[in-house]
Amino acid sequence: MNTAFLVVSFMNLAFVLGLLLNLGGLLTWVERKQGAVMANRIGANRAYIPVPVGRDPNGAGGFKWSKRFTLMGLFHAITDGIKMLTKENFTPPFVDTFVYNLAVWFSAVPVLVTFAVVPFGGPFQPGVMMSEVLTMVGMTGAAASVGGFFGDGVYHMQLANLNVGLLFIFAIGSTGIFSAALAGWSSGNKFSLLGALRSSSQMISYEVFMGISVLGLLVVYGTVDFNEMAQLQQQTWFGVIPKWGVLLQPHMFFVFMTALMAENKRVPFDMPEAESELVAGYFTEYTSMKMGLFMMAEFLEIAVIAGIMTTMFFGAYHIPGVVAATDAMHWAMHPELTPVNAIFGAEVPHALVVVLRVGAFLFKLIFFCWLQILIRWTLPKFRYDQVMKLGWKYMLPLSIVNVIATAAFMYVLGGM
Repeated sequence: MNTAFLVVSFMNLAFVLGLLLNLGGLLTWVERKQGAVMANRIGANRAYIPVPVGRDPNGAGGFKWSKRFTLMGLFHAITDGIKMLTKENFTPPFVDTFVYNLAVWFSAVPVLVTFAVVPFGGPFQPGVMMSEVLTMVGMTGAAASVGGFFGDGVYHMQLANLNVGLLFIFAIGSTGIFSAALAGWSSGNKFSLLGALRSSSQMISYEVFMGISVLGLLVVYGTVDFNEMAQLQQQTWFGVIPKWGVLLQPHMFFVFMTALMAENKRVPFDMPEAESELVAGYFTEYTSMKMGLFMMAEFLEIAVIAGIMTTMFFGAYHIPGVVAATDAMHWAMHPELTPVNAIFGAEVPHALVVVLRVGAFLFKLIFFCWLQILIRWTLPKFRYDQVMKLGWKYMLPLSIVNVIATAAFMYVLGGM
């Protein structure tokens, strides 16, 4: 393992952690502000930083604190964190202490680990990219040094380049059920236990539909590797229409997204919490940052769900007409062309393609975050029997029929 690989891995790790942790905090504000806008309310606007303007009218000579800098309520995310950190970390005497504390980590860690296989920018050459940027600003000596350090090596904008990416997501994501089950059981509270039972049955049920719903897409792609999925979606019909997953399996896009949202246990699938029935569900007995981690995991999962949907159904980091010299599948299909970085056929710097692709991925990610919050504030909460009926009576049969129909279609067609 060379030093350049370690540096790139650290850069990827810093980007992913910075993205998820900051986005998780920001989404707590978006949740309140977007819901307020939809309900014709102001929303979060109380937390502020006082700004001194003018002189004290009483003649004391000091500044008058009369201006409130609210930044549209964004400081609420900071005050929430301060509140959680300063609250009493109380552990009830009737809980199973070890399991009670262990459940907290099962809520947040699997969510963060799951994002490790999501490609957020595609293959890139850090040596070429940084050399171009440094040369542009006149630092030719530094450009030569950086170029020599990284060389022409191609790396992935992805924490873990696994050839079983989707299976990894299913395997790690399914461990989240332990969080609710252990928290509810160890709390020694009947409301927590009921929330844990609801959560277990709901998550196990929708994991079945979630897995079957994407089998049709896997039949089309012929792989579970997220990198290959992303590369395959760069192909087009008639040179214009991209072969994105949402165009290949549009009906399964809605089924898969529904299953993922049910796994996140948010309205309209918030049966495990259901404040009007179960107080706060499986984490009723948690306080301080322990409760904060449960709540933060919910918002982190919004971002992870958005990343998975983007990668599988919306072309990942691809922009139609934008190609990189590192796109192996693209250039394999066009051997008559010289591998270059291009936008609609015009050659451009590699750094520009990388920035555009990361920007495209982030734009799609933010769109799906917005969409999930929109759905949360639009649909009413289902009854528990309606949640189970939707899954077992409608989503499961539709997913099975889709797998059979897709397999038959691909057999007749002879491939993608």
